[in-house]
Amino acid sequence: MSRGKTIQLFLMDGTPKGRIKATLANWTGIAYKIPRTELDKAKTIDYLKQSGVYFLFSTSDETQENIVYIGQAGTRKNGEGILNRLQEHKRNPDKDYWTEAVAFTTTNNTFGPTEISYLESQFTKLASESKRYVVKNGNEPSQGHVTEEKESELEEFIDYAKIVIGTLGYRVFEPLLDDAESDSTFDFDSSKDLPLFFTRKSKKSNQTIQASAKQTSEGIVLLKGSHIEMIDSKRIPEKIKKMRKKEGLIVDGILQENILFNSPSYAAAFVYGSNVNGREYWKDEKGRSLNDIERAEQS
Repeated sequence: MSRGKTIQLFLMDGTPKGRIKATLANWTGIAYKIPRTELDKAKTIDYLKQSGVYFLFSTSDETQENIVYIGQAGTRKNGEGILNRLQEHKRNPDKDYWTEAVAFTTTNNTFGPTEISYLESQFTKLASESKRYVVKNGNEPSQGHVTEEKESELEEFIDYAKIVIGTLGYRVFEPLLDDAESDSTFDFDSSKDLPLFFTRKSKKSNQTIQASAKQTSEGIVLLKGSHIEMIDSKRIPEKIKKMRKKEGLIVDGILQENILFNSPSYAAAFVYGSNVNGREYWKDEKGRSLNDIERAEQS
């Protein structure tokens, strides 16, 4: 059972929309969340002159997908480190998409080239595996060569960093489902019970569309292997229409990865290619709709 953690968040500008300093009890790491518009105010933060790793976050205007770029910054001869690298990104027109940065370093300035290369590599790998964000890194960075002792030390840093960055509002490392369920694929004939099912005959393709999902605290996770109607209706949200066209996401009518939806109806629209009342068409193994389940819980 996980033990409780104490995290201190300091609102440096007196508002949650401004700069935030984050520390965790019994951890030498330190994190700063900095809006792009407040980057110049961070010049007085000495910790940001050190080596470290950083994340650039944004949301795609076109697809509404979450985007992250992960990088490293070493201390330069002029004494500039992470902040100088962030300022370079701000001036770079090819990286004008980001709106917030989160930077990690240490209170005792112990990160050298080996450490930040390993952290950048591992963070990029974890972010790619979680499939929550589009990772903008062009190539997967090399983790370099570290001793077993150093690897253990850095993995512990990563564990704490994952807690802090999640607390700051970015679930970039959290899998959509628990480890035991993350590789779940949909087999409608399987004897393994899955929480929610969608079954409906399509007039467009004359096929019976069958999909499965799992309800989580964040919404509905549509499961890999679900059958997807490939023909779009005119009555489909534009966001869902764009999602359905993502290259490699659907192959021969079969979903290739788990996808999180905040709304049951959006999940149903993605499956069926048309506006659908997800609260009526997503049902459990007993045939009860989400509305039926909620009514039963309230009675």
